[in-house]
Amino acid sequence: MRVWLVILIGLAGFSAMAQQRTILAVGAHAADMDLTAGAILAHQKKLGDRVVILHMTLGEAGDPYLSPEKYAVQKRQEAEASAKALGAEVIIGPYPDAMLPNNEEARRFVADVIRQVQPTYVITHWKNSFHKDHRNTSAIVTDAVLMAELEAVKTDHPPYRGVRGVFYADNWEDSEGFHPYIYIDVSDVFDQWKGAIREYQMVRGGVSPFAYFDYYTSHLAEEGALVGRKYAASLDVDESAKRQVLDSLR
Repeated sequence: MRVWLVILIGLAGFSAMAQQRTILAVGAHAADMDLTAGAILAHQKKLGDRVVILHMTLGEAGDPYLSPEKYAVQKRQEAEASAKALGAEVIIGPYPDAMLPNNEEARRFVADVIRQVQPTYVITHWKNSFHKDHRNTSAIVTDAVLMAELEAVKTDHPPYRGVRGVFYADNWEDSEGFHPYIYIDVSDVFDQWKGAIREYQMVRGGVSPFAYFDYYTSHLAEEGALVGRKYAASLDVDESAKRQVLDSLR
């Protein structure tokens, strides 16, 4: 007999609903978090939370027809429009696409953003990916959460110790070893999220041969079917976080 454990929650459900959360989603490129975690962010915003997206790069090297300089201008406008549609604030990192450094300076930058934004939860890339920028972002964020807590790490903002959990978004490029652990019902914001991601030309078509819109909209329907909802988005956590202590079976 096969037993499935399904956790179907909203991130704001971890404690009293009256308390506002801040959710920080950190992606390697503009559009990464909009596609993978955008529906979750819109859902949390609807629950009254503050949601913020940090794009480490604009992803400006990805258009085969435009120069990186011209595409950067377009991607910035698209990122701002998508964030507005999701109800999110947006921060653009200083790094060039395809050259995101996995170094202490980048960790210090993200640690300072964490100190400034003061997130309750952080969402980012899963650690395994065939995209270097995705792998680097995951490693940077993991370390930056700890660095943000430390007095010894000096940045423009004081230490912050309020991050309660780090979650990893379901990205087709980061699938190796990714196992959905938490499912969030996003049926209430599905249409809103679809409108937001279509702010990106790469989602509408004409930039990449990959059918981003078709893949992610059908994937949320697939995830929803698995947990008995119309649409759902999934997240994973580190193995060390997959421990629940119960007084009894409920």
